[in-house]
Amino acid sequence: MESGKTIVILGTGGTIAGVADSAGAHVGYRPAQLGVAQLLQAVPDLERVAKAPLQAEQVAQLDSKDMDHTTWHALAVRCSQLLERADVGGIVITHGTDTLEETAWFLQCVLQPAKPVVLTCAMRPASAISADGPGNLRDAVICTADVHAAGRGVLAVMAGLVFSARQVRKVHPYRVDAFDGGDRGPQGWVEEGRVRWAGAVDGAALSAPKIPPVGALRPPAEWPQVEILVSHAGCSGPVMQAVVQALCSAGVRGLVVAGTGNGTTHQALDAALEVAQSRGLAVRRSTRCERGRIVQAEDADDSRVSALSAVKARTSLMLELMGWPRTDR
Repeated sequence: MESGKTIVILGTGGTIAGVADSAGAHVGYRPAQLGVAQLLQAVPDLERVAKAPLQAEQVAQLDSKDMDHTTWHALAVRCSQLLERADVGGIVITHGTDTLEETAWFLQCVLQPAKPVVLTCAMRPASAISADGPGNLRDAVICTADVHAAGRGVLAVMAGLVFSARQVRKVHPYRVDAFDGGDRGPQGWVEEGRVRWAGAVDGAALSAPKIPPVGALRPPAEWPQVEILVSHAGCSGPVMQAVVQALCSAGVRGLVVAGTGNGTTHQALDAALEVAQSRGLAVRRSTRCERGRIVQAEDADDSRVSALSAVKARTSLMLELMGWPRTDR
């Protein structure tokens, strides 16, 4: 980021803004209680480490398990407006942990930002005696201000680690180091006020095909609905058929299947998916495995296969159905 340019911090709620009845409570708290301005007050040296002016705005105030398309749309529009400003060097977004990976990927797909856009979060509420939010927010600002952050696309920073939007995922329900980057690992580490990057910018984050402007996004009520089905032992043919029928009747436009192993699906689910495709639903195949991606046979080329996790494949398919280029290969 260019020296002296403003870093804008956008608040959306989450555990980082949560409070509990006692300082020792790490579960059973009330998320999204504090405003983003209050979060900044918990890090008194934030402007010093940023080496830049700070601006705080509240975009939403919700538990990220309840993240919705309306909030995504508002966040994308505001980020786009800010990124166009010459005086803004980067953006930090405070977010809940549950759907952070989905929001990060959505923003990467619709913004492909050249300036840093960094999401951060907390696993413990702000009222906890060992709250991790202030440290994560400080690290996110440090990352945003780093001159080598530009060109890496949307990033996520937590527990001293920096992940790309494509790779980041939540893998633990409780620990403060609840995120990882899959096979690729972190893109960098925040250490003693500096970022140590795993490698130079390779342009991968910005190499996707040209995308429409954020203004081309339809109103959220018109976004195509895409749902996720999980393949598992004991799938019932009649139940899967009934589910697909209900989804079609509800106007769902696409399905992502989280398959077992290398993206395989139970024969009962296979039959239901054939029906779905015959009804015009777009289908993508992912794997429910935490690491890796589906590997196709040398002579196979199943266009339904996605290289992303099921939740990110859902986001990519939804945008694809709205005219965005495909981003899940």
